[in-house]
Amino acid sequence: MNDLYFRMLELTQQGFQCSQILILLGLEVLGRENPDLVRAMDGLNGGIGFCGKTCGALTGGACLLGLFAGKGRPEDPDDPRLKIMLYELLEWFETATAAYGGIDCMEILQENPANRKDRCPQLVQGVFEKVRDLLVENGYEF
Repeated sequence: MNDLYFRMLELTQQGFQCSQILILLGLEVLGRENPDLVRAMDGLNGGIGFCGKTCGALTGGACLLGLFAGKGRPEDPDDPRLKIMLYELLEWFETATAAYGGIDCMEILQENPANRKDRCPQLVQGVFEKVRDLLVENGYEF
């Protein structure tokens, strides 16, 4: 176990979930706080509001990429690297979850909530590390 795992555990104990944890970690890297953004990320937890659809680790990872590489103001240019990084994240996530049968929470948990304890932390940590690697490979400071 490493510092990232323990930080994720701390955030979990504070009541945050997958997509929120990812954005909180990204905000920490940037030295920022943004409670409104963290609140908004709550809608992605558990597969779009705990509906069991697309995993919040994947959608949270996509948002984390957007936090660094997305357009935030009208004068900001679009960064074509963002779409490439998003595609690479999705490809990686599909491979990482293939053994579970898909990218939806319901598939990852295989309809057994007890699987959340083992699978979710690994996926969230994996997504964070993949996003970090993609950003660094594309010239972003992380």
